[in-house]
Amino acid sequence: MNLSRGRIQKTMDLLSLESPAPIVKHGSKWQLIAARLGQGFWERAKRLTALRRAEQQQMQDYVSLESGHMAFLIRALDGEPGLVQAPRLPPLPTTASAGLVREAVAFLRRTSLRFEPRKKWPAGGLPQFLVRGDIDSNRRAQEGRSLCAWGDAGWGDLVRQGKYQDRHFSDDLVTACVGLLQTWHPQPAPAWVTCIPSLRHPDLVPDLARRLAKALGLPFHAVLEKTAERPAQKTMANSAQQALNLDGSLAIRETLPGGPVLLVDDMVDSRWTVTVAAWLLRRHGSGPVWPLALALTGHDE
Repeated sequence: MNLSRGRIQKTMDLLSLESPAPIVKHGSKWQLIAARLGQGFWERAKRLTALRRAEQQQMQDYVSLESGHMAFLIRALDGEPGLVQAPRLPPLPTTASAGLVREAVAFLRRTSLRFEPRKKWPAGGLPQFLVRGDIDSNRRAQEGRSLCAWGDAGWGDLVRQGKYQDRHFSDDLVTACVGLLQTWHPQPAPAWVTCIPSLRHPDLVPDLARRLAKALGLPFHAVLEKTAERPAQKTMANSAQQALNLDGSLAIRETLPGGPVLLVDDMVDSRWTVTVAAWLLRRHGSGPVWPLALALTGHDE
């Protein structure tokens, strides 16, 4: 099912609290039994949903306030705002100097994020690729790096703008990736560059990878091809669905150059894309595969 592990677990926990409960747990597994779920369960679910929606609206109302934040919170907690004295402090500034903003942005842009390679295929494996169990150590990706987290205050805005507005990643991002690689210094060093292909945006990532390869003085080879259109990884709610979504959708289309390779992508959602791509590259004779992405999205499970 395309549901997150957390959502499934909450569902099971709620059902198990019913009396009589329609499910029972045996060891690590849940089993459906003959007891029917009463109408009261759905009525409570509706009340809880309405309550959560109301709380969400309260949060939105609070964020929209220009003043009176403490009074709002006191009223929300059934208190009397008139009994509380305002603090005798000057209000905090709402702006910062341009120099301070530049220093803050420069500090945020010095960071990079690591992501670990996957070491096992999902339960049941990938039927079209005929793999299951542990991923052989000589078929795994190396530890990867990401320039930023999706939407962060460093490079996040430029990544979002390039992907969804300009349909072209800026030269500043290429320069930042060069700087990241110089700090990272992966060994053995990449001898060539390739990228994750896409049928939705066929030129976006290849263009980035070509410019990065040129800046690094390395050859670029588009050796991977997308053989089937699949839903975006971010729409897959759990690891098994994310992996199966890629099963059979990537292939090698030409003979590979020798040596280690830098594998470029714009987003890392689940790590399954770079896992499958690295497995294919190593299987067809590449050296170590170093994944490099512009952003981590946080959809990994």
